[in-house]
Amino acid sequence: MSTCQEPLIIRYMKSLSVGEFKAQLSDLLEEVQQGETIEVLYGKNRKPVARLVPIKGEKRKKKRKLGAWEGKVKVEFAPNFKMTDEELLDLR
Repeated sequence: MSTCQEPLIIRYMKSLSVGEFKAQLSDLLEEVQQGETIEVLYGKNRKPVARLVPIKGEKRKKKRKLGAWEGKVKVEFAPNFKMTDEELLDLR
């Protein structure tokens, strides 16, 4: 296994259905205030229709690190990689 010169920072966007978005709105607003971006999915195909983003100039949260793998691995996604956060993290 080769090591990276600089650790790779992975950021992901939370994606929620309209129902989940409505049910969690207060909590989601807190996350947005901390710098997160929230994507709203709609319809049978769960297509993204909206994003809730922090207002420009607001303080952004620190980037997430790879933890124990920091500086030891490199993660790259193909340009055509498409997967919801839930699919990636298997949270369903």
